[in-house]
Amino acid sequence: MKKDALWMRANVVTAVRNFFAVRGFLEVETPALIPANAPEEHINPVVTLPWQLQTSPELCMKRLLCRGYERLFQISRCWRNGERGIQHLPEFTMLEWYRSGRNYNDLMTDCEELLQHIARECIPDRPVYCHNSLEIDPFTPWQRMSLSEAFVRFANINVRVCLEKGLYEDILSDVVEPALSKFSSPVFLYDFPVELAALSRVKPDDSDYAERFELYVGGLELANAFSELNDPQEQRKRFEEVNLARAKAGQATMQLPERFLAELETMPPSAGIALGVDRLIMLVTGAESIDQVVAFTPEDL
Repeated sequence: MKKDALWMRANVVTAVRNFFAVRGFLEVETPALIPANAPEEHINPVVTLPWQLQTSPELCMKRLLCRGYERLFQISRCWRNGERGIQHLPEFTMLEWYRSGRNYNDLMTDCEELLQHIARECIPDRPVYCHNSLEIDPFTPWQRMSLSEAFVRFANINVRVCLEKGLYEDILSDVVEPALSKFSSPVFLYDFPVELAALSRVKPDDSDYAERFELYVGGLELANAFSELNDPQEQRKRFEEVNLARAKAGQATMQLPERFLAELETMPPSAGIALGVDRLIMLVTGAESIDQVVAFTPEDL
């Protein structure tokens, strides 16, 4: 019943807040209406002229890192134009947290501890997650494999070949993610090719790859994390490349977040992550659709 799912949703949000509070994180609220989002090739903001609704609170949260806040988290509403499906809503809830002086390996540990905490607090009788009838135990050893290893292991193809041929998204969704749905423990895919670096730092010992990971639970993508890039010139270059790709695909180019770029060089080495709260509730309740874990869908309004 949806009523049960909404009660569980409230319990999970409380457990998340408690998890971060006892670890000394500051909960913040940043504006949802902003001048510019981070340009991304496949994500379109909801425009409310002259500004936009946030696709993620990351830019404002990173600006707080630049100003000396060391541990931050936020549970916020986000909007992405045109996203709708069994796992997608155009308006959804995101949990993001950021840590200065840390890297993506520390965030993997955070994820393990957070999902174990939620399982203990919210589903104590049987502390496992469920997706597509598969039970995923967060207390067993979590799997870690590089993105390159996953593409070779499950699709028998080099991830760079997929990128060059424009097959990356198809192979990921049609082959790799279904393979991950058979794992009874959560899986981290880490070290993405620099072409997929987005806002992440390039690996110091291998400039072909970036310090980025995605977390999958039962084949469901739950979180996306980076060791954060804090070079404003490199970040501007990446944003401009995204706009070139958008223009080539016939999409509107996006305004650059100039105030974010102006502050970025003062950001200390940091790590940040975005985790989909609605999808987390799906895993806790075993729901088959995101529609089952929100009070209203767009079609209800």
